[in-house]
Amino acid sequence: MITKETLREVIVSQRKTLDSLNLGTPREKGKDIRIEESFALIITGIRRCGKSTLLNQILRKQEKGYYLNLEDPRLEGFELADFNKIEEIMKEIYGEGGIFFFDEIQNAPKWEKFIRYLIDKKERVLLTGSNAALLSIELGTKLTGRHLQIEMFPFSFREFLSITEQNPSINSFQAHLHMGGFPEYIKKGDPEILHELFYDIVAKDIAVRFGIKNISTLKKMLVYLISNVGKEFSYNSIKKTFFVKSVQSVIDYVSYFENAYLIFTVPRFSYSYKQQQVNPKKVYSIDNGFSHNNSATFSKDMGKMLENLVFLNLRRTFKEIFYFKETNECDFVIKQRDKIISAIQVCFDFNEETKDREISGLMDALTKFNLKEGIILTYKQKDHFIIDGKKIIVKPVWEWLME
Repeated sequence: MITKETLREVIVSQRKTLDSLNLGTPREKGKDIRIEESFALIITGIRRCGKSTLLNQILRKQEKGYYLNLEDPRLEGFELADFNKIEEIMKEIYGEGGIFFFDEIQNAPKWEKFIRYLIDKKERVLLTGSNAALLSIELGTKLTGRHLQIEMFPFSFREFLSITEQNPSINSFQAHLHMGGFPEYIKKGDPEILHELFYDIVAKDIAVRFGIKNISTLKKMLVYLISNVGKEFSYNSIKKTFFVKSVQSVIDYVSYFENAYLIFTVPRFSYSYKQQQVNPKKVYSIDNGFSHNNSATFSKDMGKMLENLVFLNLRRTFKEIFYFKETNECDFVIKQRDKIISAIQVCFDFNEETKDREISGLMDALTKFNLKEGIILTYKQKDHFIIDGKKIIVKPVWEWLME
């Protein structure tokens, strides 16, 4: 429990700091955000991807807002009962009728009970959080049907162009391909920013929270995964590589990485959910710059960097993404409302040596799912042709990203 005097000091000083900050680059996700009565709007995503900046951008547009960052070390020992004091202090300072903004809400125990209390009073609430699993468990118990969720990622290519004041071109795209989209890293170019992010999430958010003592293995496993984007892996193969005692431990570790938005796993397409779980998965990283600066091998394969960037752009819009593999392989098939709606192949250099393989994999997917058109995304080649009545479009990734 924290004294009311301390809470008041924290609220006032945090708001003063927030108001002094630059509003930063407008985010694409912020354009259509509306905070409704009787619903909690929750913004999730990896640390330092810009959630707090987006929250500040939204708060500044409101006539009145109440703000609290629950990651403040002065709030150590914060309890559920302290929320009531927070509400009282905020309304004393700023008056009635404001919107509640809580940053990194997962740091407060039993937060969902207080948020439900606010929602039942028809208050308007916006939350941010960095752990998908913790949030989903708590949302599922107290806020089912009473919340809306928005996922945030590091900067897209469009946002990268905005912050760096560049025009879309192969040159600006090459810079984005290597730097990725973490705002602070783009501004300062200091690799230590991404090293610290790696350490903070692994050592603090994961190891401490889940009581994992062997942090070294955890780090090595994450480096391995972010170094091998676009490649198949199995939990058993990782178990053997890192001498982990059980497959279940590997499954847990990978899920911790996913829930912290460090990686994404993509299953092989099958109509059978059980088969999807059995088949090897592919892995993708949250950001090219993050992988490049925390892995010695990632940036040596330009094709995988390109594929990772394509995946991230797809994941911003779609949740159900698979790779397709029967006779040949297609990098991505997109499912929406129980139907595959799109097939995409990624090839860094579409030439005489690679075109047959890339076309065969794409054609297998188009035929399987009765699609009329498919895309082959490349670094800079452009073409189109018809094969067996199906249209295949070849285009540079940077042009596709601007569509």
